[in-house]
Formats: sequence, structure tokens, C-alpha cells
Amino acid sequence: MTLPPLRVGQGVDAHPLVAGRPLVLGGVTVPFELGLDGHSDGDVVAHAACDAVLGGAGLPDLGHHFPSDDPRWKDASSLELCRAVAELVRAAGWRPVNLDVAVVCDRPRLGHLTAGMAANLAAAFGLDPAQVRVTAKGTDGLGFAGRGEGIAATAVCLAAAANR
Repeated sequence: MTLPPLRVGQGVDAHPLVAGRPLVLGGVTVPFELGLDGHSDGDVVAHAACDAVLGGAGLPDLGHHFPSDDPRWKDASSLELCRAVAELVRAAGWRPVNLDVAVVCDRPRLGHLTAGMAANLAAAFGLDPAQVRVTAKGTDGLGFAGRGEGIAATAVCLAAAANR
């Protein structure tokens, strides 16, 4: 049995927390007094996932495809960006095999919401839910995420050539 060509993509994103915006992570609206600043909805989980999937396909990053100065993406749902990324990756002849995302913050506590985030990402990228994992990690007060100034996410994606 010959395996199709494989690639690994990595994504990282971080946004500051601000008043007056909802907090959206992995397409889940999180009950919290602050939200993430950004041109779209600021969803760092979805953004890191998009960059990992794009990287796995050897494509340019999220900002290349959806620049922050483009008014079409102002306040857009990042799950919409995930669906568009899935199409770009398919058109390039690649498919995600699995996606693993870690969201980093001390507050709010997110462990009980990660399954919903994973399900949303799986649906947006056209994956089986078993192919996507989201975890929540704290920093014990260290760094901007520990001080409550922002939230970060990292992601990794294994991608395979789709037509081999």
C-alpha cells in the first residue's frame, strides 16, 4: 500500500481582549465580559486552524487570502473563513487528515466548551468530528494570556494529497 504525499501545517493566532465584543472561540459564543479584537470576529481558534490547514496544503496564510483591510471580512464569522479555506485546499488537491488546536488563556475556563468548538471546526472543514480535537490550556498567570490581556491558539494539521 502506497501512502499519498503528506504535509504538516502549523497555525498560530492571538488577539487582545476588549470590551464591547462577544467572545467567539471555535464558533462558540463564550459567556464572558470581554471579546477578542479583530477585523472579523477575532476567533483565534478558527484562525489558527485555518493557517494550519492552509500550511498543510502549502498555501499562503489566512491574511493573504482574507486581508484585514478588506471590508468584505469586517465582523465576518471565522467559521465562514474556515469553509472558504476548505474550498481553497480542496482546489489545490489537498485534504486535511486531522486537526489539533490548543487555545491558551486562564480566563474564562473553556474545558466544557472544547467539544462544541471541535464539532464546529469539523463541520466547517468538512471533516469527521473524530478528526478534530480542541484543548484548553492555562498559563498559571504567565504572559498576556495569564494576565487576561488576550487569548492565543496554536494548531497543527496533517494533510494528504487528495487525488492519490
